[in-house]
Amino acid sequence: MSLVQGYSSDEDVAGHSDAFNLAAIPSTKRFRVQDTPLNTTPHAAPDVLAQDPLNLTSLITRPTDTQMNVNIPYSDMTLPIQGPENPFGDRNRFMNQNALAGHVEEQAMTEHAFRTQHLTHSILGYSQNPSVDPSAPAILGSVEAAEANNYAMLDSVRVPHAKRKELKRKRKTKGDLEVVDGDNAYVGPWASWSGEEPVEVVPEGEEEAGDEESSESEAEDTIVKKLRPKRGAPGQETSVFHGKSMTDYQGRTYISPPLGEVPHIQSEPGSQESFIPKVCTHTWTGHTNGVSVIRLFPETGHLLLSGSMDTKIKLWDVYTHGNCLRTFHGHGKAVKDVTFSNDGRRFLSCGYDRFMKLWDTETGQCLQRFNNGKIPYVVRFHPDEDKQNIFLAGMSDKKIIQYDMNSGEITQEYDQHLGPVNTITFVDENRRFVTTSDDKTIRAWDFDIPVVIKYIAEPHMHSMPAVTLHPSKKYFAAQSLDNQILVYSTDNFRQNRKKRFAGHSVAGYACQVGFSPDGKWISSGDGEGNVVFWDWRTGRIKSRLRAHSKVVIAHEWLPHETSKVVTASWDGLIKLWD
Repeated sequence: MSLVQGYSSDEDVAGHSDAFNLAAIPSTKRFRVQDTPLNTTPHAAPDVLAQDPLNLTSLITRPTDTQMNVNIPYSDMTLPIQGPENPFGDRNRFMNQNALAGHVEEQAMTEHAFRTQHLTHSILGYSQNPSVDPSAPAILGSVEAAEANNYAMLDSVRVPHAKRKELKRKRKTKGDLEVVDGDNAYVGPWASWSGEEPVEVVPEGEEEAGDEESSESEAEDTIVKKLRPKRGAPGQETSVFHGKSMTDYQGRTYISPPLGEVPHIQSEPGSQESFIPKVCTHTWTGHTNGVSVIRLFPETGHLLLSGSMDTKIKLWDVYTHGNCLRTFHGHGKAVKDVTFSNDGRRFLSCGYDRFMKLWDTETGQCLQRFNNGKIPYVVRFHPDEDKQNIFLAGMSDKKIIQYDMNSGEITQEYDQHLGPVNTITFVDENRRFVTTSDDKTIRAWDFDIPVVIKYIAEPHMHSMPAVTLHPSKKYFAAQSLDNQILVYSTDNFRQNRKKRFAGHSVAGYACQVGFSPDGKWISSGDGEGNVVFWDWRTGRIKSRLRAHSKVVIAHEWLPHETSKVVTASWDGLIKLWD
């Protein structure tokens, strides 16, 4: 738009009052003069030269120009500003603040300052406004509360001295030095604080001797607090029987195998050819958290013991009705391992509460408890019939502890590993045992001699948190955390390089290895909820069974069946497959 249309001649310029001293400007730099009369009427569009001799494409103005003589494209008018931006100028302070989501400001604040403002707003009801906008209010929240506290933040609010003195604890008097007992007895620096009288604690089950004593206690207005020990704490182990009757019409308990319903459980395990299961036939539900270990009853396999992260141990029926028979409450934290004795009438359990406990399978009674202050990761009875009073425990402090249950004392310590001990496997007719650890080694020991007789460690070896014996007792299979199963001989402890089973994903999980009763198939759970079956002879995967929604941590083949497998998972379910 034309600001000034110009003057008709230089005389007109001289005739007017020269307010801006334009007459002193050289003629070469003087603005264009048009031969039109003075007209102050604004134009709707700028005056653009039809033929520009300089062919200008950009707008370069002088302080004295009153007309735009170049038609600039819109794309040039919206170009960004070129050149470095002044970091000290506040010209762009309020730029781009009004966004679609509201008013936006860049703000930097230390963690301490933010916490102070946040706590002040939460507790006192006001805080300082961090906005740099001078028109914004200085206080957010309750202005009345801010005025009452003199606009102080929480870290600078001071409690009056009188109130602090009132709240301060008062120590009772030291007493008279000559008085030994009773009122005003000397207590010295051990004087208690006023208002902290001891609370009388009455164990649960102990009742008042009579109505007179109870009335006296009411008169004295004493505070009575019942001490309730935690369920499963040492000395508070309990078990719940879930059936209608402990015995049948012949007086037999659930320990006796159901020979009438399943007579074939008296046969030799592995006498029949085994097949790979395909269908889930039963699901045991009852655990409220992931199942960490399952064990079948020795020889017959008609009972199933499961330990869970919900601190409970449950005993399940396998063959008849498939119900839960008994629940054992004995651990304060997750159960890590359970193992049966040879006759199955007793079993050991260990958990992250650092206790190892011996239970009676039939009555549910906790017979003994052992604790050396460390977390036990694995417990194993000695397999010999004459050594059923001895068990080994692999601990978190790198030791294997040998206990004698008759005396309740530690009789031997095997201390050679450099990491927590994960597995204990007896070999060579129970004269030796093999242990694996987080130190990525395998060590073989003579029983009762704390000296390593074989030490297996290679640079490429990984930790092996699960080991299982082959039914022939000639090999043991170790689950390696590099997603493969390695096989070692039990006589010379050498690795069988021809037998290597891979194709599953177990990195990070101690998934149990299993063998079919005839030794034809080797199986393992994996981290994706599958059970993978390999041919023992060829090493090829024969089947992959989608069993659970979470990692299948343990599974067992039923010893007298041709194709039945029990699986347990971190989803809390135990399933029977056929």
